[in-house]
Amino acid sequence: QVQLVESGGGLVQPGGSLRLSCAASGNIFSINAMGWYRQAPGKRRDLVATIFSGDTATIADSVKSRFTIFRDNAKNTVYLQMNSLKPEDTAVYYCNARIQLLVGGLSDYWGQGTQVTVSS
Repeated sequence: QVQLVESGGGLVQPGGSLRLSCAASGNIFSINAMGWYRQAPGKRRDLVATIFSGDTATIADSVKSRFTIFRDNAKNTVYLQMNSLKPEDTAVYYCNARIQLLVGGLSDYWGQGTQVTVSS
């Protein structure tokens, strides 16, 4: 099937930066979209940013001036560059991908999640 492997989370001070990455592998014909969601304790999982196969992107208003999403199609990898981090950005960040399989149809996949903690 398909695996999404995330990396780059951690502890950072307010105002700092982190870059998350998510690499997709497996039974992949093409990737329609890749993106990031986040979920803070006791809250719902919300969209942070998504980038589509034509490199258009959607970014949540709350992070639009601070976060950038980009992808490396050759590596089936999506990145989330997070700058000027705030304590309210603390959450588990999940990678999501909508993938057309080599064998099979179009399916959504999730990574295991990576913790981002913004604290002094």
